[in-house]
Amino acid sequence: MELTTTIKDVFDRVSKKQRLSSSKTQEVIDLVEQEIEQVLSKIQQPPPPNGGETNPKAILAELNAKLKEFGPTNQLDSSQKDLNMALGKYTKVIDKTFITDIAKAYRSVDFDQHTLNQIIAAHFYRQGLFDLGDLFTTEAHEPDLVSLKAPFLEMYAILEAMRLKNLEPALNWARTHRDQLLLKGSSLEMKLHRLAFVEMLQKGGDARAEALAYARTHLAPLARTHMAEVQRLMGCLLWAGRLDASPYAELLSPSQWELLENEVARECCGALGQSCESPLHVAIGAGVQGLPTLLKLANVMAAKRQEWGAMKQLPIAVELGKEYQFHSVFVCPVSREQGSEENPPMIMPCGHVLCRGSIMKLSKSSNRAFKCPYCPMEATVLQCRQLHF
Repeated sequence: MELTTTIKDVFDRVSKKQRLSSSKTQEVIDLVEQEIEQVLSKIQQPPPPNGGETNPKAILAELNAKLKEFGPTNQLDSSQKDLNMALGKYTKVIDKTFITDIAKAYRSVDFDQHTLNQIIAAHFYRQGLFDLGDLFTTEAHEPDLVSLKAPFLEMYAILEAMRLKNLEPALNWARTHRDQLLLKGSSLEMKLHRLAFVEMLQKGGDARAEALAYARTHLAPLARTHMAEVQRLMGCLLWAGRLDASPYAELLSPSQWELLENEVARECCGALGQSCESPLHVAIGAGVQGLPTLLKLANVMAAKRQEWGAMKQLPIAVELGKEYQFHSVFVCPVSREQGSEENPPMIMPCGHVLCRGSIMKLSKSSNRAFKCPYCPMEATVLQCRQLHF
């Protein structure tokens, strides 16, 4: 937070100087333009009545004297100098704050080229970039990777149809995978039918009769598991054609389509045994978050003349956001070892958690009390209980 505030303050100063410089420049231009217009007006005036003549050279000489006295160039140089100084300080702060050479945090790992190509190709196909994926597999000389495209073609065909307000492909997919969806506790099929039912009620003419027939065919079989939702939709029948003025108006929100598209994409990926988020995207995002910590570690290890790249385990924890935490993993704060079946996490009476191995080392005996390393309370091994996540 302090780092962000420092950079923002310097940037704000640069922005302020830029606005002042721009304002000053415009002011000087306006004054010069005003003087030139006055000179042109004098030159274009008719000769005096007494028979004299207008002397353009004298008028231009007068203009030249005024401009020299005014000194527009000097005034512009002054404001520009202030701006350049602010820009110079800004670039110094950026260079000092950010480490441009991120290679320090790079750990030499042997990658299998085929696996890497597979990850990249799968990312393109997962994002719906089919032409780009095909081009990549061709240039990487990996024609077999085109087979990764097929599972996602159906998913994007369904999503494209939904963007055109066509729910039939999505409903067909939900019917085909009904058992799998029910096993997961998903209500996707019900949500699709609800959206189709609401769209029918918005039509004119026999909208109520059409929606009622649709409900008898498609909603009735789902009533046993979604009774409350079906009853709610039956209430919508009373507002056919004017649902926007009903207590159920939120069902018409455009976000309903967007949310359902995301859920369809998530369920399709789940049926393929894939995560909704691209693994490549997640890996890069996690790497970006962990990069500052790794760079700091690399600098500290370099100062100690140690090579951190050769370590099997990092000596510090790399904190990542909750979006990158997919399952519970316990790391003992004392030994820095990950919990396992052989060395499970144990909770002490004070509420702090350590691995069993650390507790045994601290106690040295099952009957001997030991002090918690994080608070003044004491405990014995027999008072500690295994913790299950």
